[in-house]
Amino acid sequence: MVLRRLRGYAGLIAALGAGGLLIVLPPAAQGNPSAPAPIALAWPAAAKATLAATLSDGTAYEPDLFVDAATSVGAAPSKDGKVLRLLVRDGAGRTKVLRSLPVGQNPSYQSVTVDKDALVWFERTDAGGLQLWTASLAGGGARLVTADVGLVRFYRSENDLIIAGGKARWVASGPRNNTQVRSVALTGGAVDVREEPGSWRLTGWPWLVDGATSTLGATTLRNLTTGKDVPVTTTRKAETACSPQWCQIMSLDDEGYSRIQLMHPDGSARVDVAGDTATTEITDVAPLGRFQIFVKVGANSELTGNAELLAYEISTHRTVQISPDAGQIAYRNGVLSWSTGNLDTFVRHSLDLRSVR
Repeated sequence: MVLRRLRGYAGLIAALGAGGLLIVLPPAAQGNPSAPAPIALAWPAAAKATLAATLSDGTAYEPDLFVDAATSVGAAPSKDGKVLRLLVRDGAGRTKVLRSLPVGQNPSYQSVTVDKDALVWFERTDAGGLQLWTASLAGGGARLVTADVGLVRFYRSENDLIIAGGKARWVASGPRNNTQVRSVALTGGAVDVREEPGSWRLTGWPWLVDGATSTLGATTLRNLTTGKDVPVTTTRKAETACSPQWCQIMSLDDEGYSRIQLMHPDGSARVDVAGDTATTEITDVAPLGRFQIFVKVGANSELTGNAELLAYEISTHRTVQISPDAGQIAYRNGVLSWSTGNLDTFVRHSLDLRSVR
């Protein structure tokens, strides 16, 4: 758990350090000039929760998905350390085990996804390789959906595995560096494979976006249902990442500090989100089409690995401070999560962005 936390911030610290941002902090914001509103004042009715980093049996718990602010799905070892469990944890701390794998097989659970009562995830072991599994959120037995998953591409995005139209959907590497869009019914059966030339990733069904391997980022959105391509307005000396609704533009200003902007894919409604030491910390652009999540690095970040966690509310052009000192930041299924504290003693927090009014 500690190693994962350090790895998660290694890229952030290295990238900002390369630009000198951890050595000299700028005197004023280059993006939104107003001070961020504290979350308690900005969104008092939003659904939030705080949960311990360990289960009632004392084992370390690592959530992969929040169903809502209080309910999560994640992994924890057994008390005797012999198996790694995938379990559902409710707001009272009660747990239901969905799957157990022997630690001798180096197991992992990845990209847990939910749709109503259905959970789907990838799991990997030395013996079985990478497979797709499913279970009911209510508990009961897990079952194998397919072992025919291909060379799955993971981007730390909630769109790495999608449930849509009764099928699980993901992308994998194909021959000649092409992209395979794979899907299978949750009940199992043959896997459908659709090959798309070039490098693409899912950005909400039925959309693909290119640019995952390009320094300039996205140039095209592709609708797999209609076959229509939507060109993205690009900016020189900037990196663009897109959802079907919004594109995020990352660039440097004249002083060498970062600049985050949002725009529609056609270049309209362009707006400054943040500057100075701001950087993105989640892969998904503009969650729910309503927010842009980012962090700001302060003078203490190089020592702690933590940063100020903020959200830009697109409709109001308001910046909200979610946490002044956050680590282990993640987003999936409409819920933002983070930790506070040091590496030895910390707690986790969650915010259901769907509940913000």
